[in-house]
Amino acid sequence: MTRAAVKKTNLKQSLPEKKHTALIAVDTENEQDKINSPFGWLQDVWNYQIDSWQRSILFLDVLRERANNMIEHEKENMPPLLDFKYEMVKDARTFERPANYALLKIIEIGDECLADCFDPDKPSVIIVDPRAGHGPGIGGFKKDSEVGIALHEGHAVYFVMFYPEPMPHQSIADVLHALRIFVEEVKALHDNKPPILYGNCQAGWLLTILAADCEGLAGPVVTNGSPLSYWASSEEGNPMQVTGSLSGGVWLARLFSDLGNGELDGAWLVQNFENLNPANALWGKYYNLYSKIDTERERFLDFERWWNGYYRLSEEEITDTVQNLFVGDKLEQGELQLHENCTINLKNIKSPMLIFASEGDNITPPRQALHWIRQVYPSTKDLKKVGQRIAYLINPHVGHLGIFVSSKVVRLEHRAILENIDKLNTEQPGLYQMIIDNPTGDPDCANDQYHVRFEERKIEDLCHSEPTEPFKKIRNVSERNDQFYQSTLRPWVQMLANPLTAKVMREMHPMRYNKKILSEQLNPFMWGVKILAEIAANNRQPVSTDNVFEQAEHAASKQITKTLNDASDARDKVMHGLFSQLFSE
Repeated sequence: MTRAAVKKTNLKQSLPEKKHTALIAVDTENEQDKINSPFGWLQDVWNYQIDSWQRSILFLDVLRERANNMIEHEKENMPPLLDFKYEMVKDARTFERPANYALLKIIEIGDECLADCFDPDKPSVIIVDPRAGHGPGIGGFKKDSEVGIALHEGHAVYFVMFYPEPMPHQSIADVLHALRIFVEEVKALHDNKPPILYGNCQAGWLLTILAADCEGLAGPVVTNGSPLSYWASSEEGNPMQVTGSLSGGVWLARLFSDLGNGELDGAWLVQNFENLNPANALWGKYYNLYSKIDTERERFLDFERWWNGYYRLSEEEITDTVQNLFVGDKLEQGELQLHENCTINLKNIKSPMLIFASEGDNITPPRQALHWIRQVYPSTKDLKKVGQRIAYLINPHVGHLGIFVSSKVVRLEHRAILENIDKLNTEQPGLYQMIIDNPTGDPDCANDQYHVRFEERKIEDLCHSEPTEPFKKIRNVSERNDQFYQSTLRPWVQMLANPLTAKVMREMHPMRYNKKILSEQLNPFMWGVKILAEIAANNRQPVSTDNVFEQAEHAASKQITKTLNDASDARDKVMHGLFSQLFSE
């Protein structure tokens, strides 16, 4: 570099410092003038009005883009929202017993750490996403995800996806048949080494059933926020458990499936999830976007693309799930019969199990994830006698979705699980709690900055539950309601339902309509929002954090959130009281 070039470079480097210093001086003077002036608050008003107007326009523009994303995603038949390249391995729609599932192999090789860390001696990992109204992809829709961390740790990664529409009369048994073939295929591709089965929420109990039904087929089974003990409850009750009980049982799922021409629209299930936390669904997530519009746009749109992609379930699949599991609790009780002359017994599981739950999960609290162990193995001695190893990991605060979505959880807990799952095989048979000491959460190939240990626990001390007699009454009520519906109303509903009415019902569902209506493709007024948003973005003037009106806005938001939380808490207490009056002795 020439002397002139060096001089020119130094000059360029020095200019911003002088400018910055000058700006600080001007800002300080302005602040002092505002403090000294009796009309300084007028400047706060003006700045806040400009900022709030711009944020409002940009906020509406994000909702417009969300609506366009929903429409475009549906036109593309809602492919899995994976942030990784993949190839199809097997499509279960072509099986002798067809199901709308498919096995994908993740082939992303652009990550430098993947090339550095890949270890062919490590077991493969099969990740299965929940089928509870949404589409697949939550386990791998960003780099810091279960798929990403498994790739980072050097595992061959496979992902089980499903299509928006179920196969005609598809049952849980058909899905399990497809999963069994997938596991056999992955096992054959990797020198007959059993893969690690990684199940999120509903997929967790599917994989647990698979492990019980196919002894020796699966490797370690990891369940994340997966309910297996549907009757387990606490004194204060579980809002979702109580709501399902008061709805009368399986008949409602059968009714909405009949209205959907034999399929249940997943939007109904997602609506139930949102009703659990109206403070977040109605206000929290939107105010977070509005208040942080300059930084939250992409994160909001990425998550909403998955959250608002509603998939369908067959009538047989959803009614079997509600009747046999949620209401009947037949899996935990050892009464679940999916095949002729084959009753699922959780004692048949020989693969090590690791159960990940959270105290902050109001959909699958730890009690519902763990209590089945007490039911299946009455004592620690019984567990050791069959040579089984079960470990559990408890997060103190993260919510249900955070168990499989949170980047912090992925970078710490899921990474620790994958790095230490083999250690569970070296422990003596028994029950263990997985403890993580001195966590850093840094996704590094070599990590000696945190320590994982498995501390032995006693089954007798594990998550006590309230008596189950009320749920036995609920099962009887559900069976009677279902018999009444099938013998009286169902023939009329099925006679009136057809593909056209089912499609209209889906399109007019409030979970779809109130979002899509903000697209300029359906609402011409949104063209103006798009134009104004470009102007606002090009002339953005964010207000300072010490603006008194900005602070008042945050305080008002906190009060709104508190009011909604108080209302939902009161609702839950009333419902729990009604539940106790109706079903408790």
